[in-house]
Amino acid sequence: MTDYFELNGRQIILKASSDRVVVERVVRHIQRRIDEDDWRPYRSQADALRAWTRLGGIRAQVLEALNLV
Repeated sequence: MTDYFELNGRQIILKASSDRVVVERVVRHIQRRIDEDDWRPYRSQADALRAWTRLGGIRAQVLEALNLV
């Protein structure tokens, strides 16, 4: 089963039904980090984005949809 979640006009691939909840949680988490300018344990936003992008998966897709990478 492959489903999609649309975020900012971009499609995020969902491989499991539970991935929709994961996408929503990741979006809230990243938005909170941006709003609070809190990138701990990383030194900067750039360091955090680089590390999260390396992880790949849903988090990387969300970062791309939010135009952060």
